[in-house]
Parts: sequence; C-alpha cells; structure tokens
Amino acid sequence: MKTLRLKPGKERSMQRRHPWVFESAIARGGADSGETVRVESHDGTFLAWAAFSPLSKIRARAWSFVETQRIDAAFFVAACARAVAARGLFDLQSDGVRLVHGEADGLPGLIVDRYGDTLVAQFLSAGVERWKDVLADALLRATGLTKLYERSDASGREREGLKPVTGWLRGEGPTEITIREHDWKLSLDIATGHKTGFYLDQRDSRQRFAELAKHRRFKRVLNCFCYTGGFTVAALAGLKAAGALEGAELVSVDSSQPALDRARGHLALNGFGGEGIKAEFLDANVNTVLREFIDQGRTFDAIVLDPPKFAPTVAHAERAARAYKDINRLALKLLEPGGVLLTFSCSGGISADLFHKIVASAGLDAGVDGYIAERLGAAPDHPMTIEFPEGEYLKGLVVVRKPA
Repeated sequence: MKTLRLKPGKERSMQRRHPWVFESAIARGGADSGETVRVESHDGTFLAWAAFSPLSKIRARAWSFVETQRIDAAFFVAACARAVAARGLFDLQSDGVRLVHGEADGLPGLIVDRYGDTLVAQFLSAGVERWKDVLADALLRATGLTKLYERSDASGREREGLKPVTGWLRGEGPTEITIREHDWKLSLDIATGHKTGFYLDQRDSRQRFAELAKHRRFKRVLNCFCYTGGFTVAALAGLKAAGALEGAELVSVDSSQPALDRARGHLALNGFGGEGIKAEFLDANVNTVLREFIDQGRTFDAIVLDPPKFAPTVAHAERAARAYKDINRLALKLLEPGGVLLTFSCSGGISADLFHKIVASAGLDAGVDGYIAERLGAAPDHPMTIEFPEGEYLKGLVVVRKPA
C-alpha cells in the first residue's frame, strides 16, 4: 500500500475526521489516479485510507479513518447500502430523492439521485471513477433497480483530470421522466437537465413557498432564475389550496428558452389554466428585467431569487458578493411592504454568515428594512455532516419587508 506522509501540523483536520488532504499538506508520497493510499502524520501515525488524485488541489479524499478497514468491493457495497437506507430516516415527499451525497455518505465525489425507477449518478473524483463499475452494481443492488444513467459532465471532473462522460451505464430507458413532489408533478430530462436533471435540493423550500402562498394569498409573484418553474408551480399549488388563484399574476424569468418551455408545460401538467391567472415566462437577463420593472413601477408580493453558483470557491467570493448584492438590492426595491423575498446562494465560497451580510447590505442600499423570518437550506437527503461543514452549500433566507 502506498503512503502519503503529511507535513508537521497538517494532520489536525484529519484527526477531526475531515475527509480532504490538500496538495500543500503533503510532505511526500503519491500514487496512481484513484488508487487507495495510507495517509500518515509526519511521525508515521495512521490517519486515514484515501483515494489519491494526482492533478487535483485536493490531493486525497478519505474513504475511512479506521486503520483495520479494507477498501475493497465489499466496502463500497456496504457504503451504498448505508446511504440508501439512511434516506428512510427522513420524510421525503417525493419519488425524486438524493441517495448518495458525496462526503456526507463517505463516498467523496459520488452523487446519486433517484428519479422514479431510474438512478442518475455523477462520478466526480478520481477515487469513485476508479471504482465506478463496483459502485454501479452496488447502487442497483441497494435499490433493487435496473437502470443507471451517468451524468459525469460537471466541471469538477476536469479538476481531477477526468473527461466528461454521459450515457447509460446500466440498463436503458427513457430519459424524459415525471416525478411527484409534494402535491404536484414535475418533469425533467436526465440527459440534458441541470446537474442530474433537476434541483432536488430545493424540494422543501418549494413546499415552504407553497405554504406561504396559501397563507398570504400572493397576488403578484416574481420567480427569478426560475429554471423549469418549480417555485412557480409551488406558488400556484399554495394559491389553489387557499382558493386564491383568481387574478393571480406570476412572472417567471430565465435565460434558457428550453427551460421556460418546460416551466410553461408544468402549469398544464398540474392542471393550472383557465382559473383567471396570468402567467408570463420571460427569456431574459434577470438583472435587466429587475431594472426594467423598477422603471415601470411594478411591484410584487413575493419574489424568489435562486441564481446559479456565483462563487464555486472562496477565491471567487468577493466578485460573487457584488453580484448577489446587486440582484438582492433590485429585488428588495420591487417588493411590496409586507412582501416576502426568498433569496438563495448555492455557492460553496459564500458562507451563511457572509450571505446574511450581503443581503443586509443590499437592503441598506435599497432603503428597505426587513425581518429575517426564516433560514432555509438543502432538503435532508442532501445532508451536511458534523465533520464536513463545507457540505452546507445551499443557503436561503426568507425576508419579509417591514410594512410601511
């Protein structure tokens, strides 16, 4: 077994069971891509078994912190079974579920989502790439399914020196799938949709928006960076439950016409139409639209800001902070007194504390004060563990503008 020896003082994070070893922490040692290595402190004390990645700044990712553990096929079969079984601990109101969430499930670089009877997997690190066939069989065994589609086309693979790969890894079938989420339906294409096909991490936030719509009976809703309109559908579901669809106006904005076409289709899929609602779907830049609405004097009772990842790492945080501040400043200006803003950051380089400060600064510049009514995060099948705080990538705030 090949060994990585760390520099003095660099063992502390692994002693706290943090799974990453950065290039700068290594004194000596190496291995082939994805090969299992023994990680030791400077004095030879065992720290972890890890997968080596010769090109990534994260040079090794831990499989196990138990010295007697064997990293073999049986290890991965057991890890997949544990991850799948763990989802039974949560009340997940959907047949679209994240089954494996990378480091949180002890499988760094592996993302697996279930959409009905189909699994979709992303193999994003050298370690899981090396064990891909074993993992694919283990996942099907743990779920009792027969179909697994690979979506290993995220940018993270490039940093591992891996080329993008997509297509059926096990079995085959339609890539167009419809899932149930709470009281509504959503369609997706696992071959072309974002991530593995859809943003399952926002499932509970969409439900919360539906509850707010039911309680507050929003008349004018603006959904920015709407993708395929999940929050739009949620708002309509809430308004329907309140008997308040008549006269509702909903504006959904995204820069992808195919996504907007699917968003429009979601209204029909869920039986919305002919209830006196007005639904606009704008293929446009969100910042431009927000400024135009301010010039037009338009206002909204509820606004959702769910932008793409502005800061993948801390190094991008300063530039991303300016972008987040700008869209939140504009949105707060468009919010009616007493109105509700759901604002999110999915950037790993933006902490929850920093995001709060960004929104606060946006409010000052907009001349708008508000209550932080709630904090939101990823659904529980996208867990953050005690040892890996970096797992908290999705941060959300429910801001209620103070009444005039």
